[in-house]
Amino acid sequence: MTLPVLYPILDSALLDSHGCSALDAAGAMLSAGAHILQWRCKDTVTRARFDELEAIGELCRKHGAEFVINDRADLAMMLGATLHVGQTDLPARIAREMIGTHGRLGLSTHNTGQVIEAESLPVDYVAFGPVFSTASKANPDPVVGLERLRDIRRLTAKPLVAIGGITRENVLSVLDAGADSVAVISDLIPGVCNRDNIRQRMAEWHDALR
Repeated sequence: MTLPVLYPILDSALLDSHGCSALDAAGAMLSAGAHILQWRCKDTVTRARFDELEAIGELCRKHGAEFVINDRADLAMMLGATLHVGQTDLPARIAREMIGTHGRLGLSTHNTGQVIEAESLPVDYVAFGPVFSTASKANPDPVVGLERLRDIRRLTAKPLVAIGGITRENVLSVLDAGADSVAVISDLIPGVCNRDNIRQRMAEWHDALR
């Protein structure tokens, strides 16, 4: 499989802190050329959240973008989305049994052992990080850095998504270290979070990747 170079993640906690709905952010990113979106919510999924999730999935279909749901295999199955799991979520083998052979599955890794194990797991791509310091998680894993990312690139034949503290300023160094794709959270959400500003930030990202 191939992944778009830019892999935006809609983190509900971050968006809530900016007073920005995930649906508005998704619409802005998709209209500005996003080809994949991941929805990540570590809080309780209320009816309002689920309705928003359904609407984001519909927007992704309309724009021909891949829709990814973090952690929740049940929601991914219901909405026909790609599933992404972490090391403390549902084990990858069980997740694969749940979503079947046709659904796509991604896995987060944070060290060499986890990446080596991922080679034998039924996952379609591997995320690795945090490459740089990040404020997007309350208890982040240790920073791995660019040299470790280069080492990891040699250990996996699966598509490799770098994550953690990636910005417009450092993204080229991450790609040069071997990442196929970069997952971005905070640097896609401007201080004043509205559709126009997110579209502008997406344009800046596209410029940075040229």
